[in-house]
Amino acid sequence: MWRSTKRLDISKERMELKAEGFTVKATMKNSMVVGPPAAGAFRERPAKPTGFRKFYERGEFPMALEHNAKGNRIAWKVEIDKLDYYHYLPMFFDGLCETDHPYEFFARQGVHDMLDHGGTKILPLIPQLIMPIKNALNTRNRQVMCTTLKILQHLVVSGDMVGQALVPYYRQILPIFNIFKNMNINTGDGIDYSQQKRENIGDLIQETLEILERYGGQDAFINIKYMVPTYESCMHN
Repeated sequence: MWRSTKRLDISKERMELKAEGFTVKATMKNSMVVGPPAAGAFRERPAKPTGFRKFYERGEFPMALEHNAKGNRIAWKVEIDKLDYYHYLPMFFDGLCETDHPYEFFARQGVHDMLDHGGTKILPLIPQLIMPIKNALNTRNRQVMCTTLKILQHLVVSGDMVGQALVPYYRQILPIFNIFKNMNINTGDGIDYSQQKRENIGDLIQETLEILERYGGQDAFINIKYMVPTYESCMHN
């Protein structure tokens, strides 16, 4: 008796069909609906080797690493505002995907230095900067994302009309904002220091969206809202 019951249970298991929800197979008798696979929206995507690293290793950047009492800084071998921005700025943005030292340091600090001194040279280069920004955000690496969000904030205020020039590219750079907007994870040394170090992804995304709205002109909010439906305007505050 026990053996026959066991055979029945085994045959029943064999007859069960695994099916995804909302399919024809799911409505069939003996079908077992299985849940969707893990989407992996937050999973890191390894970045491909960057052109920035290749050019750095060839010694093609006019800079060196300098140590002082305040830490590391870039020692530029030419005046920053004399650099060929069309050639160098997109290349430094390309390096934002880097996580290894010294590439990560040189790329991040180089971008900040060039944005500080670029003035009117930055606006015409916006189309060349979008793909590197998108690539860096899409790594889903928390540290790379925090660095890129701070760079994006700096970019918006780096020159006249830059904020407005970014509006047509929201569809490329904001989808990742929508995924991580409510992720309040500190990527620094400890939760007590997250605000001081500005390494909380959710907070940085909110800050960046507000800066995009403030500097993006009259069409900024509606375009942000389209890509990040939970965003509320900061202009009435």
